[in-house]
Amino acid sequence: MAEKIRIPRTPGQLRIANAVFFFLSGFGYASWASRIPTIKHQLHLNDAQLGGVLFAMPIGLLLTLPVTGSLLGKYSSRRIMFFGSLFFAMVLALIGLAANVWQLVLVLFCFGVSRNLFNISTNAQAVAVQALYDRSIMANFHGIWSMAGFAGAAAGYFMVYYNIGASYHLLGVSVLLVVFSFWFIKDTIYQQPVPQPQKKLFTLPDKSLLTFSLICFASMACENTLYDWSGIYFDKVVQVPKATATEGFVVYMIAMTLGRFIGDAGVNRFGIKNLLRFSGIFIFCGLLLAVLLPYPATAITGFILVGLGVSCIVPMVFQMAGKSTTMSSGTALASISSIGYLGFLMVPPFVGFIAEAWGLRWSFGLIALLGALVIVLVNNIREEVTAY
Repeated sequence: MAEKIRIPRTPGQLRIANAVFFFLSGFGYASWASRIPTIKHQLHLNDAQLGGVLFAMPIGLLLTLPVTGSLLGKYSSRRIMFFGSLFFAMVLALIGLAANVWQLVLVLFCFGVSRNLFNISTNAQAVAVQALYDRSIMANFHGIWSMAGFAGAAAGYFMVYYNIGASYHLLGVSVLLVVFSFWFIKDTIYQQPVPQPQKKLFTLPDKSLLTFSLICFASMACENTLYDWSGIYFDKVVQVPKATATEGFVVYMIAMTLGRFIGDAGVNRFGIKNLLRFSGIFIFCGLLLAVLLPYPATAITGFILVGLGVSCIVPMVFQMAGKSTTMSSGTALASISSIGYLGFLMVPPFVGFIAEAWGLRWSFGLIALLGALVIVLVNNIREEVTAY
């Protein structure tokens, strides 16, 4: 794509275009997730085989995080986002065409790579758009991603209900992603790339960003723990009927989505540091409530608090990290994400190990300490990076 410096008429136009790319990312990912059972059946995979196959995606994502950071130091985030969206769409279509296990593993590895390119560059764009406003708008972008996830899941449900093959479904979504990418890319913001002095490909967060990285680690670990274990917790600990065991996950997701849409208002009124403190308190108290009082009403209330708590932490941290004076915004986001995704991917399996040894309530109680860690780390954030 030839890079053309074009300033749209208003910041609102930039904001809408960036929001569209957040929606495309969320809708595309949920479309794939909605067809996992179909693809599992088509390839005759058991649960263990499916788990091994799915692991290809986070491997692809993690291995290319430093590459994305390097690319964002050489090219504008708009160019990387456009390439990432097209790559994401192409690989999404190929998922439905995988005829055997090795093809699916290869495609999912590439899907992880494409998600990394797409998501980090889209967030870098959001940081640039945020800089045009004197109030917080960052959480709203992530709310749109979550809303798109609901939309993609609903569309997938209807595709399955009407027996539309996964290959046709994902190909159709892919075409829509490409069309919208070409249509809205011209209205996104141009960022002059900032070459980085580091010669190493992998760049760890520097000291000024270490606090942000640890906050992301704690938040993303809590977020994915509830993704993976909420249904099991309601089944084995809260002991609700199996038919309603997913209600904990549902209320958690709704709370997280709602929190992202109201989070900017909270930031504008109370400030980023106070919002992050409240977020840590919500996570800590919500998990403790579900652990100490494992009954349906109290557990649901606890999961709602956790959903509200994790909803705005990552977008707010990205907003502050984008002001780094030692790295470009894209490189800073990539380095922080490297640490954050370690929590996202590594902590939930440890929940299982702890649960096997001591019980699931103990493991959730230990995860609650990550909420307390967020509260402590917020005190290390410098005031100057919290301004819009």
